[in-house]
Amino acid sequence: MIEVLLADDHALVRTGFRLMLDAQPDLAVVGEAGDGAQAVELCRRLRPHVVLMDLHMPTLDGVLATELITSELPGVRVLALSTFDLDENVVAALRAGADGFLPKDVSPEELIEGVRVVHRGESAVAPRLLTRLIGTYVRAAPPAAAPAALDGLTGREREILVLIARGRSNAEIAAELRVSSSTVKNHVTSLFAKLGVRDRAQAVIAAYEAALIRPGE
Repeated sequence: MIEVLLADDHALVRTGFRLMLDAQPDLAVVGEAGDGAQAVELCRRLRPHVVLMDLHMPTLDGVLATELITSELPGVRVLALSTFDLDENVVAALRAGADGFLPKDVSPEELIEGVRVVHRGESAVAPRLLTRLIGTYVRAAPPAAAPAALDGLTGREREILVLIARGRSNAEIAAELRVSSSTVKNHVTSLFAKLGVRDRAQAVIAAYEAALIRPGE
């Protein structure tokens, strides 16, 4: 059973999510929070598998709550939710450790599958949506200094990082480079470790910030 915590300041939204999730045989809502501070406290007490985290809440917003939860409770996965598809707070939440992002107006089927995907340890953000989202908010910003960790990447790892940032899946990268999927997976694991990132979302952000790729590419 996948245990889910709902964090949203609108009771009606929480009720709707609870009805959708509790109707599934493998999902159970174990708690509800009306703000980020309550979400953090409930996560400490209940240790849910997944948190549906609204990014816009009083007292403590979803971004800061996500950062506290993922740093203190690495076993708890966070799926960020926002009313807006292109919300700068989404990028901040992904950087803070969220494992995915969905707009609030997704279909019930998409929301349910997003919870399951995040619970499996995968990203619930489609690669191309992710690159478009991040690109929107780095377009006007000057590139940050390349992190020293980039110096430790091999040429092949840099190449794969760029392809990840362009929205390619592992299978697509394998086909483009004419190598096996397992080889790509090994390279991805290695470059994640060297960059100190936990998933593709943070890897894409690192690639943009290091100017390895620019919006629109």
